Amino acid sequence: MTGTRVTPIDFATDRASVARALEALTQRYLGGRDGVVAEAIRYSLQGEGKRLRAILLIASHRAAGGALDVSGLAAAVEVVHAYSLVHDDLPCMDDDDMRRGRPTVHKVFGVPAATAAGMAMVPLAARAAVESATDLGLAPEVAGEIVRILMRASGATGMIGGQLLDLEGEGLALDLAQLERIHRSKTGALIEAAMRIGGVAAGADASKLDALARYGASVGLAFQIADDVLDITATTDQLGKTAGKDLAFRKSTYPALLGIAGATARAEALVQDACRGLSDHGALTPELEFLARFIIARRS
Repeated sequence: MTGTRVTPIDFATDRASVARALEALTQRYLGGRDGVVAEAIRYSLQGEGKRLRAILLIASHRAAGGALDVSGLAAAVEVVHAYSLVHDDLPCMDDDDMRRGRPTVHKVFGVPAATAAGMAMVPLAARAAVESATDLGLAPEVAGEIVRILMRASGATGMIGGQLLDLEGEGLALDLAQLERIHRSKTGALIEAAMRIGGVAAGADASKLDALARYGASVGLAFQIADDVLDITATTDQLGKTAGKDLAFRKSTYPALLGIAGATARAEALVQDACRGLSDHGALTPELEFLARFIIARRS
């Protein structure tokens, strides 16, 4: 990528804390439960991933002056993300056999179990979020706001609504405004929510919360642009999922509309805007700048 070089930052400690929180969450809510749906949920949460949304939440919390261990809240966001992957991969949706370098949930446990597991993971995430917020000593109204943010990002005005628009747009020639409307919901909403939740947990004021949320919205869209480019430039082994799916499903994509160079330039502009907005509010940390640039420089 072009632009200012940013010193690489190792998020291994944060990633490990999120992994521990996910394991604790699994034990807390699924421990001792038998059955294929419980197994499907465990399988989906144990998949190797970047944990980007979780790490963004933690980094947002720090940028807003927070000093709590918010890995439990980050794990709740990861549950929502994992649910979205389970349902995205179903035969009636994107019909994929591979995710994160291994068979998708429905290929291992069957379509009915995968469908039920995804449905169960949304209230699981809400319960985990409110209980984590309570464990942190946050006020009930703050815990309620965190859950509201997470559920809005998951629902009809967020991920679900964006997924519906994406399905309806298959085979159609969408313009840039229509494409961005889809992906601000389907991809960007949960990333924006992660940023906002981190700020809420830190007690950030409304101005700083808005700046964090705008950063999340911009880098969320940049993330999708990078995904679109990778779908045609990377291999299945590199991605850990099937490459070339966008073309197979006749989806409108950023490279199709703008070309690879134009799509890359759009992503870089979004990252610059995201970082500038935080800088203007004194909330741009080296972590958040690195994460924004990593989003469009990644190879998987």
